[in-house]
Amino acid sequence: MADKTLRLILGDQLNCKHSWFETTDHSITYVIMEIRTETDYATHHIQKIAGFFAAMRQFSNFLESKKHQCIYLNINDKDNLQSLEANLSFLIQRDHYTKFEYQLPDEYRVDLILKKFTSQLAIAFKVYDTEHFFSTRDELGKFFEGKKTFLMESFYRAMRKKHQVLMSGDNPMTGQWNYDEENRKKLPKNHKPTAPLVFTNNVSDIMDAIVQTDIKTMGVIDKTNFIWPVNRDQSLELLAYFTAECLPLFGTYQDAMIPDEWSLYHSRLSFSLNTKMIAPAEVIEAAIAAWQKEPERIAYNQLEGFVRQIIGWREYMRGIYWLKMPEYATLNFFNHKEKLPDWYWTGKTKMNCLKDAITQSLTFAYAHHIQRLMITGNFALLAGTDSDEVDAWYLGIYIDALDWVEITNTRGMSQFADGGIVGTKPYVSSAAYIDKMSHYCGTCFYNKAKKTGDRACPFNSLYWNFYDKQEAKLAHNPRIGMMYKVWHKMKPEDKTALLEQADYYLKNINEL
Repeated sequence: MADKTLRLILGDQLNCKHSWFETTDHSITYVIMEIRTETDYATHHIQKIAGFFAAMRQFSNFLESKKHQCIYLNINDKDNLQSLEANLSFLIQRDHYTKFEYQLPDEYRVDLILKKFTSQLAIAFKVYDTEHFFSTRDELGKFFEGKKTFLMESFYRAMRKKHQVLMSGDNPMTGQWNYDEENRKKLPKNHKPTAPLVFTNNVSDIMDAIVQTDIKTMGVIDKTNFIWPVNRDQSLELLAYFTAECLPLFGTYQDAMIPDEWSLYHSRLSFSLNTKMIAPAEVIEAAIAAWQKEPERIAYNQLEGFVRQIIGWREYMRGIYWLKMPEYATLNFFNHKEKLPDWYWTGKTKMNCLKDAITQSLTFAYAHHIQRLMITGNFALLAGTDSDEVDAWYLGIYIDALDWVEITNTRGMSQFADGGIVGTKPYVSSAAYIDKMSHYCGTCFYNKAKKTGDRACPFNSLYWNFYDKQEAKLAHNPRIGMMYKVWHKMKPEDKTALLEQADYYLKNINEL
């Protein structure tokens, strides 16, 4: 009997540049599947499920256009057994495949499923790299071997050297590695950001299927004007738009926040990258090419800040994930136990910053990194929210959220639940930082300047309450010793008033 190979393509492996597809071989069949085990492991945003399904269907069309043989299982196909293992077993038996092949999954959960499946397989199997990332799964672990701290900047510099990105030999081409200090400006009051590029994809058929199968989701969608890229061409169009229209101001305003402006100068390429419709190398190359072409229009700090997100932060977070899983998913340094406030699911709160960030997230399945870190994440940490709750929310609500990149950012960077593996200190703030970086506070129900009393901004008392409650765990952290000096110098009655205010807000958190 002639060899027949079944190759699995996961929903985040839509890389048409993969070596698998260089030649057409009719003894190889590809399988792509929409399955309930993937839609149901968290409550996802409706745009996330629709986006993945649309991109997967487009990728299947691409394969067929290149004369590859492809089996595609829709979510509501009667033959769909709704899990990877069940569908694979059925197809291998039905069509008499002699070999099974797959690419390394990015998620620990899926990796375990496929390892277990292949360990019990009666036919030969082979595993391939996804040919996407700058680093291997275990590269960060080897780089930091024997070290107690895992400093992102060190790994970032190593990646720059290894791949010769913005380098002159072993040195950065400008003599300086990092321009983060220049990338923290607030948007001027009357500044109108560039309008975002959005698409008008029709996903009505996918929405019909989702409704028929009764998948639980959150958020809203315009099914005839789906705004996210769903194929490589649209992803490249978004990349070109970013380098031409947004990169010139990206770095300067990457931390800025303003009501009713959801995209600002961010690339929003993370969905395209995380599904592998485009590669991180080509994204960086496009940004560098734009800077080289117009250095007078695109200052170097704009470029370096973007490159650092891609070759630095993204690779670093993936490396931490593979080094520390599965234990990482259970870490809860502060032993926080509270539930997320109800309004995280509706946006109906009187706090302007949270109302805007959450409503935007529910509307677009997107918020930029400072909205995630210093608004929704900041409040969740100050409120003592269980890390599992926070993880599930972030994993569900954002179109770009996959476990490997979400959990390290959320449990590590945002919640400090890992005790300092990713971040050197908890990212908490009072209203002062939010006002410094945004235009939320001026029209808020609460008064940013008030710490206690009627309409005092909740961030102010919750901030000091957090430091008071966690002093045993944080007092020796060199980056926050100054805060404890301030706290200890406060009058006892002022401290009591702050803690009582925080206690009142925490007890009435769903009314804030």
